[in-house]
Amino acid sequence: MKAILSTLPAIALGAAGGGVFWALGLPLPWMLGALFSTMIASVSGVPLNGPGMMRPAVVAVIGVLLGSRFSPEVLGHAITWIGTLSLLLLYLLVIGLITVPWYRYLGGYDWRTAFFAGMPGGLSEMIELAEAKGARPEPVILAHSLRIVVTIALIALWFRVILGHDVGGQGASALGDFPAWHEAGLLLVAAVLGSLIGHRLRWPAPSFLGPMALSAALHLSGISEAAPPAILVNAAQVLLGTVLGCRFRGVPVVALRRAGLLSLGSTVLVLAVALGFSLLMEALTGTSPAQAMLALAPGGLTEMGLIALAIHADVAFVALHHVVRIIIVIVAAPLLFALIDRRLPGNGDQASGGSDTAG
Repeated sequence: MKAILSTLPAIALGAAGGGVFWALGLPLPWMLGALFSTMIASVSGVPLNGPGMMRPAVVAVIGVLLGSRFSPEVLGHAITWIGTLSLLLLYLLVIGLITVPWYRYLGGYDWRTAFFAGMPGGLSEMIELAEAKGARPEPVILAHSLRIVVTIALIALWFRVILGHDVGGQGASALGDFPAWHEAGLLLVAAVLGSLIGHRLRWPAPSFLGPMALSAALHLSGISEAAPPAILVNAAQVLLGTVLGCRFRGVPVVALRRAGLLSLGSTVLVLAVALGFSLLMEALTGTSPAQAMLALAPGGLTEMGLIALAIHADVAFVALHHVVRIIIVIVAAPLLFALIDRRLPGNGDQASGGSDTAG
């Protein structure tokens, strides 16, 4: 209880930031508002404790929400996904060839750190692999945290300002009032049992993928047609944004500025490549470029799924491609690292700029 109470100031600040973003009509307001308000406070030295212990429950709610978008109709489009998944493999190879040298030569990182900072995998998985392989974890944490933040902000602004979509973040048309008690019970079972299944099967992001998979099964089979209520989803977004923002507690401003510039540059390059591949997907498979862009954007699975929901894109398509991306990187990254580690002499040495605190 003491630990929970210590997170209340951060949650209150996150909710206030979300409310301000919502009042201003900014994209993805509840998550981005909470993220930026708590990030600014954390970097400024305010001793905020993020509600990290609540993250599994938060992502389970969002997982159930995204799983509710797996209607029986999406199965009719599944055959076209074989071609887009093949393009995803090529896309991952291209961005790996861009981002790893970016952090190695412009960032001045040693090869181990540059490799895991540039890999387009999940945050927690890349940190674990980096520590296991002798890379410096701090720059990897900053690189991936900022990549997610920058991607969310740029993608949300792109869809709102350039393309004119209503990126309200809560997917209002997909949500409603509280479901009937039996529907609410099914959603609760999907969240709890799905999380347990995800952990038991050792899936990546088990608290998210497990509930999403079980919720998708319930909706694909027609057993349920309900979705979590808007107020619950907005609260989950506030908590998720607060958790992300509080990760920057104790990060020096100088280090954050340098890491931010590196992340901004690499993310813009990757998004440019993603845009090119999304146009290629449209030409080869007829996939909407906006939908393809969300499937390829190097943001978090949860966050890109929320934007897909907000603009009425195919959440199943976006989620599948991000899941496959994470699995491919988790499997391939250690194999590629072993190959590079053997063939590049001195790659474990610290480069001239590698001892900095910057990420």
